[in-house]
Amino acid sequence: MPVCPKRYLFYIAQNYAYAMLRPLQQVIKARGDAVYWFLEGSEVDPKHLRGDELCWQSVNQVIEWQPDAVFVPGNVVPSFIPGLKVALFHGFDTGKRKSEGNKGHFAIRDCFDLYCTQGPSSTARFQELAQQHGHFEVKETGWAALDPLFQTQSGNPFDSTDGRKTILMCSTFSKHISCARQLFDTVKRLTTSGEWRWLIQFHPKMDPEVVAMYRSLESEHCQFIETDNVLPLLTAADAMLCDTSSIVLMFLMQHKPVVTFNNKMPGPHLYNITDESKVHQALTHVLMQPPELINAIKQYTEHIHPYTDGHSSERVLAATDELLAKGTSHLKAKPSNIVRHLKMRKKLAYWKL
Repeated sequence: MPVCPKRYLFYIAQNYAYAMLRPLQQVIKARGDAVYWFLEGSEVDPKHLRGDELCWQSVNQVIEWQPDAVFVPGNVVPSFIPGLKVALFHGFDTGKRKSEGNKGHFAIRDCFDLYCTQGPSSTARFQELAQQHGHFEVKETGWAALDPLFQTQSGNPFDSTDGRKTILMCSTFSKHISCARQLFDTVKRLTTSGEWRWLIQFHPKMDPEVVAMYRSLESEHCQFIETDNVLPLLTAADAMLCDTSSIVLMFLMQHKPVVTFNNKMPGPHLYNITDESKVHQALTHVLMQPPELINAIKQYTEHIHPYTDGHSSERVLAATDELLAKGTSHLKAKPSNIVRHLKMRKKLAYWKL
């Protein structure tokens, strides 16, 4: 008998999730299964949907469709959305949330049946939490969002042939750890000099005032980019200037150097500085690809994401299908978080029982 196509829902709450899930979507469609998107709220812009991407407009439609599994590159998903709930994460653990007084990457919010972890550094802790809580499984798959980083790509709009090195500057939106305001005058001076080509991209929640400041730097030497897909920027740059944003770890996957400013978890894999007057010196140094730094980067990335084959999406689907086949009867019931449950119902204007 023919096998019925599986139904997979992509539940997203931020624009950057589009690019994170598209590698997985490509694999799902290639094997003949169905994908629909669901956009949680006003922070997700439907204009980023492509012409061939399908989207449910209401919770009622999702429930009627009855997805087999729901993939979430975020922190929460409503319990009233049907299907196996799979956490895919929206970044790596940089430690910045620990400084804000919560568990960050390892927070268990009682929403998921399966966590697809990125590498040994996250798998071991989630396995401990799985034993402690008992209501979810853990499978190390690699991060599907990075698959294109390890596959041959062509036509990168941010590539250049002018011979200069390219610096990518990024920053998180959290004011107390963002480098953007403090480094503005320095970056303005460096972009004006023309020594390097600059690409600048910030977290979508960045203060609009800061965005306007950096937009003013646009010139033949500097381009400010707002995008839902940062991977082409990562591949186009030779070095990065950043703070404690998780995009730092994505950039390191290419074994390229990063200069961080006041990073909250510095280590030998980063060239961290605390004095803005050292930015030029630091970038000049890392662009020389110092062997000690590059070796430290390689060791570090092996620990957080050892998968460089570009097939993490396939591993995510295999782990999901395995749990679908096995079922979840062996897992404990999830705790009922009434407050969160009501907040999600209010946000999605869904009150049916």
